[in-house]
Formats: sequence, C-alpha cells, structure tokens
Amino acid sequence: MWLPMLGMTALPHLGGFYGGYVTRKEVKTWYTTLEKPSWRPPNAAFPIAWTCLYTGMGYGSYLVWKELGGFTQDALVPLGLYGLQLALNWAWTPIFFGAHKLKWALIEIVVLTGTVGATMLSWYPINRTASLLLAPYLSWLCLATSLNYCIWRDNPEKKEE
Repeated sequence: MWLPMLGMTALPHLGGFYGGYVTRKEVKTWYTTLEKPSWRPPNAAFPIAWTCLYTGMGYGSYLVWKELGGFTQDALVPLGLYGLQLALNWAWTPIFFGAHKLKWALIEIVVLTGTVGATMLSWYPINRTASLLLAPYLSWLCLATSLNYCIWRDNPEKKEE
C-alpha cells in the first residue's frame, strides 16, 4: 500500500531533478541577460514551489489510481491526461532554458495549462481532493504563462543572417 503512494508521489520529481539540472547553469548566465517583469518571483522561490507542486500532483495521481483500482480501463483518460501534462511539464524547461526558444516555450506552456485544467476536470468526479490538489499547480502555471509571455514579448529573437 505504501509503495504505490510513495512511487506515484515521487514520480513528478524525476522531471524536476532533470529540469533543475538544465536550469542551474542557464539561470546564472543566459537568464540574467533577459528582460523580465518586476513582478516575477525571486529565483529561490521556484525550487520551493515546484517541490510542493510536484508532491501535490503526484499524490493526487495516487488518489485517482487507488480510487479506480489501479491502471484500469476507467483510469485511461484521467491518468492518461495526467501523464500527458507531466510530459508537457517536463518538456517546458529544456525548450525554454535549454534551447532558449521563448515562443515555443510559450506555446507549450499554454497547452500544458489547458491539459492540467482537463486533468482536473477528469479527476473531480473520481476524487475531489485529488482534483483540488492540482489547483495550486494550475494557479502557478497561470503565473508562469504570464511570465513566459512577458519574457517572450520583451526579448525578441535575434534574426539570423
């Protein structure tokens, strides 16, 4: 009983560790050269926020998995949407920080935010607590999407000659 809960709660953190690896160097070099809005959270807030958000979404996925009796036919859509949003979440950091593709990262985070909303809707009738555990994540993504937009708008890509 404890192993699935721990495994599913820890799973999102795997992408977080990779994202931290990709981000670590870029935050001190490339990211400092970008124009950013004054209202952006301090850099130190991001790992704290993501630790909480990954834990909440992971535990929520466990609650849905448990409620539906594991990876059953009924779990296909709610856990499939969860897996899709998790993959999109993990993909954003290499696009933004690794490839420095601000526009593509913006498009990707908009799709991610919509997918998290769809995941919440699919989870709500199954386990209300699980769905509500994604609410802070959705809120953070709205902030992150706004931040991504402002950075993209204020840092036009240089034309290659």
